Amino acid sequence: MFHKEGYKIMAAAMILLIVVNLAAQAFIFTEWINLVILIGTIILFFLIVQFFRNPKRNTEENDAHIIAPVDGKVVVIEEVFEKEYFKEKKMMISVFMSPINVHVTRHPVSGKVNYSKYHPGKYLVAWHPKASEENERTTVVVENKVTGEILYRQIAGALAKRIVNYAEVGTEVSQGSDSGFIKFGSRVDVYLPLGTKINVNLNDKVKGGVTVLASKS
Repeated sequence: MFHKEGYKIMAAAMILLIVVNLAAQAFIFTEWINLVILIGTIILFFLIVQFFRNPKRNTEENDAHIIAPVDGKVVVIEEVFEKEYFKEKKMMISVFMSPINVHVTRHPVSGKVNYSKYHPGKYLVAWHPKASEENERTTVVVENKVTGEILYRQIAGALAKRIVNYAEVGTEVSQGSDSGFIKFGSRVDVYLPLGTKINVNLNDKVKGGVTVLASKS
């Protein structure tokens, strides 16, 4: 299964790579070079296709749990001052996604969307300390009846050029449901109330819609 955000890109890539191979056949008369081009374009198309995969995840909804919104590796767990929405200290968990990870973003909790805002910005590497404030990003806040308001922020990386966010203010969303997509390497930060029990450690690999990042203590 593939994410809908990838259909046009995959179709365009297929057409372009077919044209490249036809051109190679027409103008390059060395058989082994044509074979190398063919193999290279097949590998490139495979990489593009795997980036847009959208595996089905069976989320066990639990209002006391905050689940990972994306696949990737936990790179930050620290107390920070959240400037945009809460304007107070929160516990932040950052998950970094490499280009080979699934890039679907999922709602970490069920509830009502209280805030959803897109910010244009730079394309610093996703692990840069200033990426969460200066890169292209989207901030979403979902209010859950048990955990309270949970903020998560999609952050573009050096390769990412477009963030897709489906969360609309006032709508009700379900934990684990599709919240958006980030095209190519990036990260997602999740901001939790102080005192929330953290269930992951630095460098842990997490699975979006499945791994419990934290829980209401």
